[in-house]
Amino acid sequence: MTTTVSAKRLSTRYLSAERVAEIVRRKGIGNCIAGVASYIHHDFLRWHDFEKCARVAHHSDVGVIELMPVSDARSYAFKYVNGHPSNHRFNLPTVMAFGVLADVETGTPDLVSELTLTTAIRTAAMSAVAARALARDNVRSMALIGNGAQSEFQALAFHHLLGVQRFHLFDLDAAATRKLAANLTRMALDFACFDSVRDAVRGCDIVTTVTAAKTKAAVLTADMIEPGMHINAVGGDCPGKTELHADVLRLGPVFCEFEPQSRIEGDMQQMPADFPVTELWQVLAGRALGRTAADQVTIFDSVGFALEDYSALRYMRDLAQELGMGEELSLIPALEDPKNLFGYIPAEAPAAKAARKAPAEVI
Repeated sequence: MTTTVSAKRLSTRYLSAERVAEIVRRKGIGNCIAGVASYIHHDFLRWHDFEKCARVAHHSDVGVIELMPVSDARSYAFKYVNGHPSNHRFNLPTVMAFGVLADVETGTPDLVSELTLTTAIRTAAMSAVAARALARDNVRSMALIGNGAQSEFQALAFHHLLGVQRFHLFDLDAAATRKLAANLTRMALDFACFDSVRDAVRGCDIVTTVTAAKTKAAVLTADMIEPGMHINAVGGDCPGKTELHADVLRLGPVFCEFEPQSRIEGDMQQMPADFPVTELWQVLAGRALGRTAADQVTIFDSVGFALEDYSALRYMRDLAQELGMGEELSLIPALEDPKNLFGYIPAEAPAAKAARKAPAEVI
């Protein structure tokens, strides 16, 4: 007996940027960050269930375009994402992304979703997951170095999930800091603006660097780091792009997401191949130590990993189903006979049939 895959089975849920923004509004941004953080933590504890690889990247003089795949026995996910620091010239975001979550058994795409907004949420959630495992208890202050599109999400993640109450802001672009300050004011979060990185980080429990320039920068130097700080280095995420001076990495244990990718793309690209690093999943699973003393400096060299996008896609899919949101895409043809793909095309119109019978012109 032949089994036919139904049209309903072939339908794909689509979440546009507008739908995701509405989902976040209805659920609440803090709840969404917490939800994605929970999914990430759960999936990192299943680390060995996943087939993993470093992302595939095309680099140019002006930016990078990447594909980020990951899968387990049930689902396959990938993200298309770019990083073009000068996109503001075209009134475009620096980072733009979309993703797919597909069924491994049949290859059917279950979800197609925007991931520009969702990536900002998942990056902030990942930062909070790492900081809960690595930062000191009772943190209250964080410096945000780099005040662009990701900064508000980082602030909200650390406020809601770690209890950070005060934020120190600095960016070379004063307009970016004014934008962040206005949004933090709207969210009733306490902050202060500073004229230098050194002044901004002074006295903070956590320092988050989330800069966009594709260059080998040393945004933080070792003489700025105080005992007990947790460094959340987010912006160094491709070859030739760093934020931490190499001496900062030597101040304390360094943690990352997926070591083969992080050694190529993270701040660790400055270090020798035998420089010690611990993948975060090992700390979450209790297989490795995180922070061992209150005055220890800990460093999370974050580059963004495909498993985080898998978690974020799962969360958005589940939330969209819960809220009854999203559109159905007819992305795959529904065939009465799956071997007769040609039969899916309607019969030719008379004019097309006549044109087909005319002799082909030879050039």
